[in-house]
Amino acid sequence: MPQQPMYQQIAEDLRKRIALGATLDSASEDPAAFKPGSQLPTELELCDSYSASRNTIRDAIKRLIGQGLIETRPGQGTFVRRKIDPFVTMLSPNPDTGVGGGGEEGATYLSIVAEQHRKARAGTPRVEVMSCPRAIALRLRVKPGDQVVSRHQGRYIDEIPWSLQTSFYPWEFITKGATRLLMAENIDEGAVKYLSETLGLEQIGYRDWVTARGPDSTEQVFFELAHDATMFELFRTAFDQTGKPTRVTVTVYPVDRNQFVFNFGEVPDIQYEQSEESGGT
Repeated sequence: MPQQPMYQQIAEDLRKRIALGATLDSASEDPAAFKPGSQLPTELELCDSYSASRNTIRDAIKRLIGQGLIETRPGQGTFVRRKIDPFVTMLSPNPDTGVGGGGEEGATYLSIVAEQHRKARAGTPRVEVMSCPRAIALRLRVKPGDQVVSRHQGRYIDEIPWSLQTSFYPWEFITKGATRLLMAENIDEGAVKYLSETLGLEQIGYRDWVTARGPDSTEQVFFELAHDATMFELFRTAFDQTGKPTRVTVTVYPVDRNQFVFNFGEVPDIQYEQSEESGGT
């Protein structure tokens, strides 16, 4: 049997070291192993380690990328991809669920994650008074350049960055008394309930608009993504009892750790069980 090309031999050895790293717990160490999320040696270091040319190492790296085992991050290096258990978000036409748009319905979000026996937390909001971007102004029905309050924060599940969201509110909410929107702290009861109690605004519905795109530089760093990753981008526009928009929330979700289920009408809870024999039901 002919011998494998050098780059395939190197790729196979690295694959075994990555597989070994996946079996170790966080407290265990093995110099031969590459744990999920760890950085591989540089090309020059691999050249020295395997006594191979730079082109050979690059071919080995390309092979592992094609197998989905590693990823390159511009300006950072090459990393072992983490195996992430995706979080399933339920999107429902029922505005009372408070789930799906990332629109600061924090308490519900945390409880849903807890039901899946996972740990969730939200980062400290970054609050800014700004001129309204055109894409948001069209949805919020204000003039581009009008003052709005933006609340930006990251969310984590099992300490892995899961989503980034920015909510935009009309400045008139502040002048009418909803001043907690300006505080760089979480609104534990959720913005929907807060605006109801403070301004009498009842959220009767919302529109979700979902698109997909590549990550920008900030998202690459926050989510630790490769430059060619894909993001879901969800625009949620919430409406009050008069049909007027009260909030626009833009949430971005990396596709490697997020899935969505849309429920319409009366449907039972998801009870999918997968097995090696059936392949899922």
